[in-house]
Amino acid sequence: MSPLVKTYLMPEPAAVKFAIKTTLAMMLALYVAFAFDLERPYWALISAAFLQVRPMSGMVIEKGICQLGGTFIGAVAGIVIMALFAQARVPAIITLTLWIVLCTYVGSLWRNNYTYGCLMAAVTAMLIVVIAGGSTPAGIFDVAVARMTELGLGAICATLVSSLLWPSRVGQHLADQADTVINRAFYHAALRLETSDDRDELLRALRESLGALTQLETDSQAARFEGPEGPGRIRASHVLTRRTLRFLASLHALDQLLSDHTERLDPQSVAIARELAQGFTDAEHVQGVAGARRYLQALRGQVHESDDPTLAPLDRRLRLGLREVLGHAMIMLDAREAIASPGTYTLKAGPLAWHRDRLAALINGLRSGLVFAGLATFWIVTAWNSAMVAMMLGTLFSAFFASRDNPVAVTLMFYKGMLAAIPSAFLFGHVLLAQVHDFPLMAVVFGTPLFLGLLGAANPATMGYCLAFTIFNILLTMPGNDMDFSFDSFANRAVAAIIGLTTVVTAFRLLPGLGTRLRRRRLIRAISRDIHGLRRRSITQGETRFSGHMADRLLQLAQHDDVLPQEQRHLFALGLTGLDVGTAILRLRHRFDSADHPAIQSAHQALLKALALGFEQSARGHRFEGLEAAGEDLKAALQTHTDDSPARLALLTGLIERLSLSLDRLADTMAAPADRASDAPTDAKNPA
Repeated sequence: MSPLVKTYLMPEPAAVKFAIKTTLAMMLALYVAFAFDLERPYWALISAAFLQVRPMSGMVIEKGICQLGGTFIGAVAGIVIMALFAQARVPAIITLTLWIVLCTYVGSLWRNNYTYGCLMAAVTAMLIVVIAGGSTPAGIFDVAVARMTELGLGAICATLVSSLLWPSRVGQHLADQADTVINRAFYHAALRLETSDDRDELLRALRESLGALTQLETDSQAARFEGPEGPGRIRASHVLTRRTLRFLASLHALDQLLSDHTERLDPQSVAIARELAQGFTDAEHVQGVAGARRYLQALRGQVHESDDPTLAPLDRRLRLGLREVLGHAMIMLDAREAIASPGTYTLKAGPLAWHRDRLAALINGLRSGLVFAGLATFWIVTAWNSAMVAMMLGTLFSAFFASRDNPVAVTLMFYKGMLAAIPSAFLFGHVLLAQVHDFPLMAVVFGTPLFLGLLGAANPATMGYCLAFTIFNILLTMPGNDMDFSFDSFANRAVAAIIGLTTVVTAFRLLPGLGTRLRRRRLIRAISRDIHGLRRRSITQGETRFSGHMADRLLQLAQHDDVLPQEQRHLFALGLTGLDVGTAILRLRHRFDSADHPAIQSAHQALLKALALGFEQSARGHRFEGLEAAGEDLKAALQTHTDDSPARLALLTGLIERLSLSLDRLADTMAAPADRASDAPTDAKNPA
């Protein structure tokens, strides 16, 4: 059964509640807009619909604040543009295009509701400049106040209904996301430690954990609007993000040892790893966080008791790595408990930094500017009033979809939803609505297609189609006190909507963003730059930037690998190795930054530099030979100037050996595609 059919034949209770809440919020906004005789009540409807897409109370409040803030900034920008170019349409359009480019660029650098605020700043300025063109200064100000009033009314109604009717909170949503992160991470750990041959399943579990982790980190900011427990949930989310990343990096390194170098390990070490694999599988199904934590604590004790000073350095490093993985897992469970019940644990963590690709953001901004400029030129040349609808849709959706993973596919989903909305809007919004003379009956008639669209919008698989169906029913009907029910006006709006969305689809196809090779080079360069930065920044600042950047990059690399052939899926392994190297640098800094002797400090810095250079060279497909020598220099300095035990020196030796093996494997993996590419012309010339 297709998701669309299942959504309507067997709707989930949560989807029904979402559709009822959002429809009521929209009808309340429409009623108040009618009562105050607002010029364009449909903007209040659209505002309420967008705010209810994520119906948790904290998210509605956060998005509402961002919407109102963006609307105010956009109104000020529109007024300034019209004050400068009130009688000069072309300079006003050029300046407005630059403003849209700027808003889209800034919005593309964020991962939360600030992006929505930037979008509203662009759309509001466009509405003021286009609608108020040729008006008096008082008329321009009136247009700005009207747009702010309509959008603000929708935000207030959405917030009110979200808080009073079946309220859902961000806290529970974050707890569910944290459960997904931990469950998928534990499942991934079991696959890693038993060296599963099913790499697709392994990577799928890892992507699901990272996807939920990225969503958790983004959504956690809205918890600040849900009372005094909000900051505690935010800090716990930061802790969970950091520890999960360390957990995954350690697992990647252990998997390489267990898969590629089993002959160099003691059989008991391999057996312990297999036992932990089963332990993570069992811990995933243990009832309650406390029970899972006790189970992992017992496993950690078993690994610690199995330690043997006579083992080779690589074996000791492996067993220490297993203990570290279990330690990270227990702190992840503590963070999950702190998210669900902030009073249970008091965790401290600073905010994370996110990876921001300024070149990609600039391309998004230029694309939105070109879409608006093209549609504005069409409007000026044709003098067609309905072209304003195309301009608004082009500006809105070219910026709204710019940061999506696959904007062309998302835009096409909206396109299909728009086409389905055309007959619906004509039937409900013109034929039937023309016979209605009071608001209750109007709410029943006009609310029917909105409710049906919102019922499907609650399902992520059908959200693109159904949300577009809802929005375009509003835009094609444009309810108001002085509605025009003529077929000509409806047809003009429908054609304008098709032109606007077609322009957006064309723009995404002509300017798709960064190419595969360029994106790969920029991500490698960004990871290398952050690893080098770990040597210069403070430990806290470096860890904050590195953890946040790598979470975002790893998800991008995983999504990028999905579109490549199986033999070319190596970028995600590159990101995990970079995360492993960065984590090792932080571990070395925690241990040796406080060393007093200059010889130790010098050798320590040389080792950190060798690790950074080693990753950079390996990512380009070249083996780096200086890492083991740098490690030996540090070991010699420690033997000469400290009284470190042989066991601690053996762990350092094991760490360097493990990192060297990881970098060699990365170099071979990254060099393989280049070797295949260089062999291709020869094969083409000699088919035999």
